[in-house]
Amino acid sequence: MFMTVLFVVLGYLAGSISTAILVCRAMGLPDPRSEGSRNPGATNVLRFGGKKAAAITLAGDFIKGVLPVLLAQLAGLDEAGLALTGLAAFLGHLYPVFFAFEGGKGVATAFGVILGLSWPVALAALVTWLAIAFGLRISSLAALTAAALTPIYATLLGVPWVYGVTILVMVLLLVWRHRSNIQQLRAGTEDRIGTDRPEG
Repeated sequence: MFMTVLFVVLGYLAGSISTAILVCRAMGLPDPRSEGSRNPGATNVLRFGGKKAAAITLAGDFIKGVLPVLLAQLAGLDEAGLALTGLAAFLGHLYPVFFAFEGGKGVATAFGVILGLSWPVALAALVTWLAIAFGLRISSLAALTAAALTPIYATLLGVPWVYGVTILVMVLLLVWRHRSNIQQLRAGTEDRIGTDRPEG
């Protein structure tokens, strides 16, 4: 129990490290919370900071999702402990204690958590994201489609139920965080990948 609590706390603190904000500070870029869509994530950083800054942000957000889960596995935590650690890292990204609880939308961090829990599910989600992103070139639609299908992938691939519940919770939170994007998709005003105007 102590180890589980410890890793949950560490997972949340790791998730609370806002890669986008730190990368922008280090590279002399504006605070992502004040530019573009005002979302501290890789897609928004790409808009005004370029590919290098966005790639570093994406990698950092992914790592802080997968690393706590992998370390918890090495520590011998059970399935529930791993799921809680991953969920804590994801919540840290959404609501970071170090940055006034103003976090990103969580796509890369969620993917990292899912990869740590079940690589086949993560692979299926990644293929879905790539197909939509390169086919329709709408980042938010790719993320939402992949997220919506991930619980189905988890069910079909027979992951432990506690992983399935964790994935479902993350998906629901992802959808909630993308509610402005959903409104713009319905209105037909959502920007495509490669445009300069913010998605919202």
